[in-house]
Amino acid sequence: MQDPCQAREVLGIVGDKWALLIVRMLKDGPRRFTELKRAVDGISQRMLTVTLRDLERDGILTRTVLNAMPPHVSYELTTMGRTLREATAPLLEWSITHLPRIDAAREAYDERSIN
Repeated sequence: MQDPCQAREVLGIVGDKWALLIVRMLKDGPRRFTELKRAVDGISQRMLTVTLRDLERDGILTRTVLNAMPPHVSYELTTMGRTLREATAPLLEWSITHLPRIDAAREAYDERSIN
């Protein structure tokens, strides 16, 4: 029987904001590095590279290199990656829906903390 505490490794993926945003951006099929960089607002080139490598290592996505000039590299969700997308889609939608309320709550909290 697996140790339930080992789930923290998987939760590390689910809890990583960049990983979930990348998984979301790959929902419609393969995308190139530059497309992902433009689509994921605020991510640095280094963080995108690190996150893509981690997701590839975990079996969430595949990296395909086509021999062309310049080389064409694309990323695509694996079957397991698609199930992660399905499992986390409600969390991402909840985040988008509640962002205005979260921002308002933070602002109210900060106002109380200043006074």
